[in-house]
Amino acid sequence: MRSEFAIDARGLSKDFGALRAVDGLELRVPRGQIYGFLGPNGSGKSTTIRMLCGLLTPSEGTANVLGTDVPGDARQLRPKIGYMTQKFSLFGDMTVIENLKFIAAIYSYPVERRRQRMEDLLERYDLQEQRRQLAGTMSGGQRQRLALACAVLHRPELLLLDEPTSAVDPQSRRDFWANLFRLAEAGTTILVSTHYMDEAERCHRLAILDRGVKVADGTPQELQSGCGMHIVEVLGDDPYAAQAALHGVREAVSVTQLGVRLRVLIPEHHDDPLAIVERALREHGIEASATLTHPTLEDVFVAVTMKPEERAA
Repeated sequence: MRSEFAIDARGLSKDFGALRAVDGLELRVPRGQIYGFLGPNGSGKSTTIRMLCGLLTPSEGTANVLGTDVPGDARQLRPKIGYMTQKFSLFGDMTVIENLKFIAAIYSYPVERRRQRMEDLLERYDLQEQRRQLAGTMSGGQRQRLALACAVLHRPELLLLDEPTSAVDPQSRRDFWANLFRLAEAGTTILVSTHYMDEAERCHRLAILDRGVKVADGTPQELQSGCGMHIVEVLGDDPYAAQAALHGVREAVSVTQLGVRLRVLIPEHHDDPLAIVERALREHGIEASATLTHPTLEDVFVAVTMKPEERAA
């Protein structure tokens, strides 16, 4: 029976000597959705993706990926997945079309359909004019589109993307995500790791990893509504002075400056967060307005990656 989950991981862990890079990960990724991995460098995102595609053997736990058990027969799984790494991994001394031909041969894509498939990809990812260009001479955005075209050439059921937009400009990032949505609408399941908050907001669901541990999981809206924090926004003429004053407030577990605004996180067990902030500003003679506002994913990330003693302030 076909599972509703493209990925079902149970207790997945990976040790590198004394370092536990991934610790007891439980992960269920529904088919046909874009599922995000949000976390800083070193949080275990890349290690998890490599275990799921069979490149690394877990130290503990198991995962079922598209009906194949991991660890298991990776050769059975690989034709069903596409994998795109953060670093451009195609051949820089080969042209765009040569890279596509090579990938088609690697995946044994039917010879009689290769030419049409490659032409379709060149058009879909706006690479017609670069077809004879060496991949190593292309811009970051062009290389990204080529890498995605190669990753989906064999029509995989699951696409694993490891921080794919870390080296491209904002317009290229928007175009890239438009392509991901089209793939998901056509039925492809996508697992994408990122440290960009705006990208995480575009995912259907996401998990937040911190030092190898999953600390939150849900839709962006669920995570924001369950943040566990009051968010107070402070606007004044001297944000530096306001920030210094609020850093001394015991109840404030985080004070972050965004331009001329401050975002103050206060745990929900405090009843009147506005009064706490306004009193601190008044005692330091600082003229500023304070208002309650809704959490962003960045607020959620800050909250769930805090140490327990910090959240209990």
